[in-house]
Amino acid sequence: MHFFFPHEKYCVQPKVRCQITRLRYQITRLRYPRQKPASYTDSSDDETSPRDKQQKNSKGNGDFCIKNIKQADFGRREIEIAEQEMPALMALRKRAQGEKPLAGAKVVGCTHITAQTAVLMETLSALGAQCRWAACNIYSTQNEVAAALAEGGFSVFAWKGESEDDFWWCIDRCVNLEGWQPNMILDDGGDLTHWIYKKYPNMFKKIKGIVEESVTGVHRLYQLSKAGKLCVPAMNVNDSVTKQKFDNLYCCRESILDGLKRTTDVMFGGKQVVVCGYGEVGKGCCAALKAMGSIVYVTEIDPICALQACMDGFRLVKLNEVIRQVDIVITCTGNKNVVVREYLDRMKNGCIVCNMGHSNTEIDVASLRTPELTWERVRSQVDHVIWPDGKRIVLLAEGRLLNLSCSTVPTFVLSITATTQALALIELYNAPEGRYKQDVYLLPKKMDEYVASLHLPTFDAHLTELSDEQAKYLGLNKNGPFKPNYYR
Repeated sequence: MHFFFPHEKYCVQPKVRCQITRLRYQITRLRYPRQKPASYTDSSDDETSPRDKQQKNSKGNGDFCIKNIKQADFGRREIEIAEQEMPALMALRKRAQGEKPLAGAKVVGCTHITAQTAVLMETLSALGAQCRWAACNIYSTQNEVAAALAEGGFSVFAWKGESEDDFWWCIDRCVNLEGWQPNMILDDGGDLTHWIYKKYPNMFKKIKGIVEESVTGVHRLYQLSKAGKLCVPAMNVNDSVTKQKFDNLYCCRESILDGLKRTTDVMFGGKQVVVCGYGEVGKGCCAALKAMGSIVYVTEIDPICALQACMDGFRLVKLNEVIRQVDIVITCTGNKNVVVREYLDRMKNGCIVCNMGHSNTEIDVASLRTPELTWERVRSQVDHVIWPDGKRIVLLAEGRLLNLSCSTVPTFVLSITATTQALALIELYNAPEGRYKQDVYLLPKKMDEYVASLHLPTFDAHLTELSDEQAKYLGLNKNGPFKPNYYR
């Protein structure tokens, strides 16, 4: 048997082979000059701005502005599916529908417009409220759900992919209607409250209260309160136990993986990830990534949260210590300029950058809008930002909320938050004069426990009941509340 060995004169050494490859590439570039990178587009989308359309639903009502009213049937199916996973809201409809606790309420809302929000809105309507709604995020609106709401008679002003100008225009259309003035605000992020303070401050003479869901919006409310500018009572839903221990933790624990997978197809095992912030959102993200085999670092300013991260097995670092080596950067602080241009410049090629906080202030995206950097849209909500030397980072949702911009979130968990919002509206709207002053309040613990109890039948769960002797020993009412109001 003979083996063929190529003559050494035909063997090209690796160094020479690289030089030949580089030369061929240069010749190709001379023959075929580089064209401007093609951007991802969805040709199925109608490029006409909804603001330029005249749409009416089947009943002739046109008090809405959405992408396409013809998608209403698809949206209705999404809402019906969501209803099956939102038992507490459906129970609330049945229990309170007869007495209509929100009769006369005119609720103006600014939240993510999803199938889960639609179930909340229709519940509020069933309880007697009139609703007008805008989106709190330019990318999170489900167009088919907005269409279903508009077809059902709701005044909705939102579509996926709004510009900044569209965003504020929609909020203004939602608020500013001749002959209609809101008396309750349901906000997520504080933009609606900010707009009314800025443009229509006299409206607060008739507004009974504000219900705020997010940490960003709550922070803004506390700032107003501290400055003596908060002129109505506000309910802080974000810091309620049912929001912190369920939505912020479990929702993010599942949706962070979903959002990253859908947009990047990344494998998590062995990847180095830094999570900025170890609040409940950060805890959920870290737990999910650790379970998938990622090497997770944490940055944190609060020594208590920092100690929790350490005892949960994560290495606490400063961002500049690991920024060159990590594969994924996730922000969830509620702060601004957490990831600045200096860090973006030092990231490795292919680093994925995303945000799980409410607003788009955590990543300094504006600093990337410069002539020397090239933006290339490769998928919906996925941009490659390319440096002159060829390095690129993968920016998701332009630094906005990843899970609701790029994927979806668990409906059951949102049922808990939505029920808390509904009860907060009922509480503020029906509170006797003087119960709540011009300040920020937490939901009474009894209501937190009521929300939780409405979700237990889904698991066929059976609560243990205290005996009279046990209740007396603990100093509790047998029916609760079982925790003090300061419990978190």
